[in-house]
Amino acid sequence: MQPEFWHKKWASNQIGFHLPQVNPYLQRFWPDLNLSSHARVLVPLCGKSLDLLWLAGRGHRVLGIELSEKAVEDFFSEQQLQPQISEHGVFKVYRAGTIELWCGDVFALSAEDVADCSALYDRAAVIALPAPMRERYAEHLQNILPAGLKGLLITLDYDQSQISGPPFSVDDAQVQHMFGGAWQMQLLESQDVLSDSGKFVQAGATRLEERVYRITAR
Repeated sequence: MQPEFWHKKWASNQIGFHLPQVNPYLQRFWPDLNLSSHARVLVPLCGKSLDLLWLAGRGHRVLGIELSEKAVEDFFSEQQLQPQISEHGVFKVYRAGTIELWCGDVFALSAEDVADCSALYDRAAVIALPAPMRERYAEHLQNILPAGLKGLLITLDYDQSQISGPPFSVDDAQVQHMFGGAWQMQLLESQDVLSDSGKFVQAGATRLEERVYRITAR
């Protein structure tokens, strides 16, 4: 999947993946990670998510990575924040308070960039990537993130033959294959959310399961 795909989605406002509220799983399970209030949290493919504000509101330093500059600009505009703009390597960095959004490719992140991150929140990255890129993403995280880092991973599982992604179906077997070797994984919740998704119902999907994992880098 090429960057142009996402640029077109944001340019045409085809962003059904954007939630107009803070993710309830984040609110329910994040406190159980027992992180320092000043922990730096990596949020890959963050879009303009309100989850960024929620994390910052808990005192965290938030590092969001987003390919679309329009998404980054929309976030600060909609939250009435005036960011300072600078450059860091290939990334264009927007910063306001404890929130930094780096505009660029998540695969350009280095271990040095995330050396002080102690948490990861992935609601939108794994399910946004097709299978080959998803494998590459998991391997990239394994290579750059420090041991002991904790976080939450949220996935969707459905019959991919009934509706094309993104968001893509990532079942438990795939999660274990991609992350099980380098991460400690704990399934926190699995919930049938088909009735809450008009897009999937209209497409004829017969099931849609949302799963939340607690993850810890070994």
